[in-house]
Amino acid sequence: MAVLSKIPHNCYEIGHTWDPSCVQSAVDVARSALEVSFKIYAPLYLIAAILRRRKKDYYIKRLLPEIFWSTSFLTANGGLYIVFFCILRKLLGGFHSWSAGFGSALPASYIAILLERKSRRGLLTIYMTNLATETLFRMAVTRGAIKPIRHVKFSVLCCRSKDGLKGFAFSALKFIIGKEEIPTHSVVGEQICTRSLERAAAVEAEDSQASRERPCSRSKTLVAHIRELLQSICKKGPRHRCCKHYQDNCISYCVKGFVRMFSVGFLIQCCLKVPSAFRYMFTKPSRLLSLFYNKENFQLGAFLGSFVSIYKGTSCLLRWLRNIDDELHALIAGFLAGMSMFFYKSTSISMYLFSKLVETMYFKGIESGRFPYFPHADTVLYAISTAICFQAAVMEVQNLRPTYWKFLLRLTKGRFALMNRQMLDVFGTQASQDFKGFAPKLDPRYTTMLPPGADIQLG
Repeated sequence: MAVLSKIPHNCYEIGHTWDPSCVQSAVDVARSALEVSFKIYAPLYLIAAILRRRKKDYYIKRLLPEIFWSTSFLTANGGLYIVFFCILRKLLGGFHSWSAGFGSALPASYIAILLERKSRRGLLTIYMTNLATETLFRMAVTRGAIKPIRHVKFSVLCCRSKDGLKGFAFSALKFIIGKEEIPTHSVVGEQICTRSLERAAAVEAEDSQASRERPCSRSKTLVAHIRELLQSICKKGPRHRCCKHYQDNCISYCVKGFVRMFSVGFLIQCCLKVPSAFRYMFTKPSRLLSLFYNKENFQLGAFLGSFVSIYKGTSCLLRWLRNIDDELHALIAGFLAGMSMFFYKSTSISMYLFSKLVETMYFKGIESGRFPYFPHADTVLYAISTAICFQAAVMEVQNLRPTYWKFLLRLTKGRFALMNRQMLDVFGTQASQDFKGFAPKLDPRYTTMLPPGADIQLG
């Protein structure tokens, strides 16, 4: 088949096949994006607020505005795509292989990201850059330019230097592995361990003083007795003098880390499934049990729990072996902790961690004067990355990550799948490969020419 450079059909025949009006089609997509994005961001921000232990004022004054702020960003991204889709078609007199996807999504994504809060732009940029990189890799594999290597995963390399990770990444790392494992400097064993001994002695003195001042009572509950028993067990046992977990020994320190992060991972997966489970609350209430007894819940919990326990256990072991608390321990501990991804094989997490490593190294290069600094690079990079993903979503869905394609379908309520991809096959990307010969029903009053295989809807 000869590959054409342009097709003369209008935007109703190719894009918004559900409605011939460009304005109404943009409104339809924006309305569905508004509804779906609110359902996404509302629980997301609520969970984040709970995990960060926000105060009451945040829930009253800031929670809803932040939710609607991010909702407007996602709504604009979807609605403006249709707007520029139609504008480009009218300006160019038809569709090129790049205009229906990349060309339309580029300005829409750039305007949309400007509506988002600055604190979230970097995170969104990293996610979309990861997705675009993976999409380009799949495109290259499909075209035979690259031969893939199977079963490759990135291990985690954690930086514990004082001026290492910043912002959200640092907060997330601190939340996951604990502030005890993020020292400010690399110091020799005698210096840091002396301070650790002094701190541990002070903690023990405070505990003993509190126990003497606490009056004995026969009305202690069973829970109080169990709590005291667990505290005594945690305090007794091996703990290296360089370790900063003063309240626990090394074994209980690792076990507690596993239980804590396993619970967090399990809770996150349960909360993510709550919106989809509401529809079965009255029709099939038995399906609500899948919120808790689900394989994905345990997989994410096992990943986070094993990651923390391996990281902390390796750090403690290295302190015992070397008699020093060194920043270099994080490299070994993070590398070994990366094996926990076998419980939850996620390309998104792997690519995110790898991109954060590249980003950190790049900003280190900027600080040292070796790399140039580009202002507003995050917004431009987000727009380009999103445009690449939209290009794949229009022209070659088979090379797009399935989860992102499902997200686009959910955001547009299935309208993204209604594009007339049979007409786009002339560009040689096999656009209709995954759509099983789907042909939209078009009203001939609004068509410029009859697409081959399209159904005619009279009246």
